[in-house]
Amino acid sequence: MFNKTALLLAVSLALSASAGPAPAKRSGIAVPLGKRSSLTTADGVFDHDKAIAESVKTANKHRANLINLQKNKGVAAFHEGAEIKDLRKVPIDVQARMEQSLVRRQAEKLTDEEDDEEWAGTISIGTPAQKFVIDFDTGSSDLWVPSSSCTSSTCKKKNQYSSGSSSTSAKKSGSFSIEYGDGSSVKGSVYTDTVSVANIVATKQYFSPVTTLSSEFSNDPADGILGLAFPAISNLNENPFFYTAESDGSVPTNEFGFKLASSGSELYLGGANEDLYSGDIEFNEVDSSQGFWQIPGASAKVGSKTAVSGFDTIIDSGTTIMYGPPSAVKQLYAKVSGAKLFDSTNGYYSFPCSSPPEISFNYGGKDWTISADNINLGQTESGSSSCVSALAAQDLGLGTDVWLLGDSFMKNQYTVFSVAKESVRFAELS
Repeated sequence: MFNKTALLLAVSLALSASAGPAPAKRSGIAVPLGKRSSLTTADGVFDHDKAIAESVKTANKHRANLINLQKNKGVAAFHEGAEIKDLRKVPIDVQARMEQSLVRRQAEKLTDEEDDEEWAGTISIGTPAQKFVIDFDTGSSDLWVPSSSCTSSTCKKKNQYSSGSSSTSAKKSGSFSIEYGDGSSVKGSVYTDTVSVANIVATKQYFSPVTTLSSEFSNDPADGILGLAFPAISNLNENPFFYTAESDGSVPTNEFGFKLASSGSELYLGGANEDLYSGDIEFNEVDSSQGFWQIPGASAKVGSKTAVSGFDTIIDSGTTIMYGPPSAVKQLYAKVSGAKLFDSTNGYYSFPCSSPPEISFNYGGKDWTISADNINLGQTESGSSSCVSALAAQDLGLGTDVWLLGDSFMKNQYTVFSVAKESVRFAELS
């Protein structure tokens, strides 16, 4: 179950890397978050079915982002080679096995449900406050929660927003909608209300209390999602929460910092928490024109050798692993001793468990290395000497030279996102 005492969140990467001044410190608010569900089973084996389902969900999320970008700014705003792909679906056999597994787990008495948690924290909406457990996502831009009018069975175990119970609620024109790979969707009307994250308050914040909730969220401890990316990919075509909070003067600086770890994780709103990092912070500008925290000029290294260079990276706290274009990822694994293509359909590679690769990303400054623990998703099967890598080869439609870096990258360093300076900054974890 969701652990409300576990700490916060982290994200980001770097571009035109040059050491820059540290952002404002100790001026903001820390937000507690729980741990994201793992793709490794309790016995150390790669959860292949769950990984496939997560990849489908990630692909469809960014498909929706591109649809929003086209609606808001036109196709001209797309990165070179970006295209709206067909909606992906979880294979029927995978879905069946996952459902059987869920039934078995529900029949068992569980003593440790930590693996069912994700990077999420508590927010409140309305007056008086209605509380929700939320996944903070730098890979999307909208806030949505279940409505008290929700007709989906998935909503039964979720906290639900009642507009009639809030004196600051106001219904707006328009609608909100995202399609998912199981054939279901998230749909709802549009409202504004007061939204609070810790002591950070956004008044008249646009969001959607959804009346239809995809079954993909049935086993998710979070009630909904709060997007922290740029307005260009907003389905509501409105300012995301952090923009509104900054406009209201609710945050001391329009930056937020993340730490992801097995313990002590944190989302810090309004600056950076100096207690969680050490040394200089590397400054990297982002290209926000597509709506993402997208850092150009990246290179990927294996050990001390550059394997691929000249690509963009999107930093996405709502994604579990890392993805790169198939040809580029193949080029990288050609430099990894013992690496093999484990799953050609879904682009997963394996490596000898005894010698995990030292993969890092560089933006002209420091090498930001993926630790041995974070690159390893578990054995290919029980007792195997081969393990699955957290960097997969998939075309998500984001562009010919665009990589997507999720938790497996973010857990290795402290990350600061600056809305005003449109930059991502990295520092060593304390």
